[in-house]
Formats: sequence, C-alpha cells, structure tokens
Amino acid sequence: MDPLTLSTAVALVVAPLFLLLGVPLGYLLSRPRLPLRGLWEALVSLPLVFPPIVLGFLLLLVLGRDSLLGTWLAKLGGFSFVFSFAGVALASLLAGLPLIVKPVQAALESSQQELIEASYTLGKSPLATFFRVVLPGIRASVLAGLGLAVARSLGEVGITLMLGGDITNRTETLSLAVYNAVLNGDFGRAERLSLVLGAASLLLFIALRGGRILR
Repeated sequence: MDPLTLSTAVALVVAPLFLLLGVPLGYLLSRPRLPLRGLWEALVSLPLVFPPIVLGFLLLLVLGRDSLLGTWLAKLGGFSFVFSFAGVALASLLAGLPLIVKPVQAALESSQQELIEASYTLGKSPLATFFRVVLPGIRASVLAGLGLAVARSLGEVGITLMLGGDITNRTETLSLAVYNAVLNGDFGRAERLSLVLGAASLLLFIALRGGRILR
C-alpha cells in the first residue's frame, strides 16, 4: 500500500501544478513574438526527447546537497529535493509537463489567434483575454493534456530513480515498485502492481473520452 499511497499523493500534488504551469506556458509559447521562443520550447520539450535517467542525473547534480543550489536550500530551512517526496513530485512534474503544454500550445496556434487579437482590439487586457477568451476555447485540450500528463507522471521511473532514490516506504512509487519486484523475482507482486497502474491508466483514458470507450 505504501507505493500506492505515495503515487496517489504525488498525483494529487502535480495535477494542479500541471494546470498552473502548463496552461500559461502553452499560452506563452503560442505567442509568435515571444523572445527566445525556440529556446523555451526546447527546454519545455526536453523531457520528451532526453533520456529520463540522464535528466535525473543532471537534476541530481544541480539540486544535490553538495551543489550551490542544494546547499542554499539546506541552509534556508533544511529543505532538499534529493531522496524526498519533493524530489519525487518534481520528477513527476517534469516528466508530464510537456504533455499538457504542447496540446495547449497547438490549440492556441490553430484556432485562437484571431480571437485573441480581436479581444486586444476591443481593449481587453492580456489577463482578461486569457480567462475570458483563451481558457473557454481550449477547455477540451486542457483536460486532454492534463489526463496525459498525470498518466505519464504515474509511469515515471528514470528521473524519480535518480532524484528520489527509490527508498522503500519513502520514495518508492508504483512504477518503481514494479521495477523492484521484477529485480527481486517477485513476479506476483509485479503483476498486482501492474494491474493497479493499468487500471489507473484505463480510468484516465475513459475520463478523457467522456465515458465513451467504444465510440
């Protein structure tokens, strides 16, 4: 139950973060005149193309206790991303974030630009335009991206393994528990955990389809 509890807690933490970060990022990246747009797109998309285990190692170097940032965080209040719940949550967030940013960006680039420009012409501020024009028009893309991001975060292994440390009863998620069970030859446990992950993914898929699985 510990891996299930941890994965559920991580999903509850990262789901609102996907919305708070993913939607604004997708909105910004859809703006043709955004300075250094290509660089920001590359950084957001990095977890999709970069080996997760390598990305986790780089984060370990940046956030480790011997790094400048890690030392500063430790002095600030004993906080650390390494081998902690915060590290597991960060790994899940980075793994799933591109999957909500890209659908939002694509939806805005394909059908929303004229409406946004019209809103600006009518004197609406960027903030008012975002909440009154942008969000209602891309609601379906946001929900689809959120479901994909959460599903990807549940299956994350590589970044979590490096940053979280795979500590039993502390940072061992469901996906890592499957990995550990196979390494230990406990295929029965691996099968049960895989069924739980499979059921969660299926429920997310049904939710994305609005309950329609056969149409």
